[in-house]
Amino acid sequence: MTDKPEGRRSAKAVRRLVLEIVGWILVVGGIAALLLPGPGLLMVVGGLAILSEQYEWAERRLEPVKVMAYKAAADGVQTWPRIIASCTGALAIAAVGIYWGIRPDAPDWWPLRESWWLIGGWGTGATLILSSVIALAFIVYSFRTFRGVPDPEAAAERAAREDD
Repeated sequence: MTDKPEGRRSAKAVRRLVLEIVGWILVVGGIAALLLPGPGLLMVVGGLAILSEQYEWAERRLEPVKVMAYKAAADGVQTWPRIIASCTGALAIAAVGIYWGIRPDAPDWWPLRESWWLIGGWGTGATLILSSVIALAFIVYSFRTFRGVPDPEAAAERAAREDD
């Protein structure tokens, strides 16, 4: 009978460790995706949301980052050139993912061994395609939520706080 509380504690410790690892992976990956192709702010928000269950510092930073993500989403659908550019960028990332997955032979100008050309194959290509799908879904969400509202910035702040 004394084993049950000990087992529960170890299960809680494992759960906490797994959530912490996932949270940090999302935060670090999101920061990288701010510069690389991918849904950077979404990943940072997700990571902070997970880490906020354990840490007060993450909880304090979650709402400002979330508001920033929603404001960027609202701003990105206010003009047709921005919408077209966002969709084109997302589709270009998907095209690169497909190209990466097909993994054609290295070109003549490639200075390294052929095995270093497009490392990762379909694994890397699939993550690029998934990033593209997430970006397109977020563009659709943003368009439906923020396009044509009188004050998109206020609507973004409301939407960010309603999600809590």
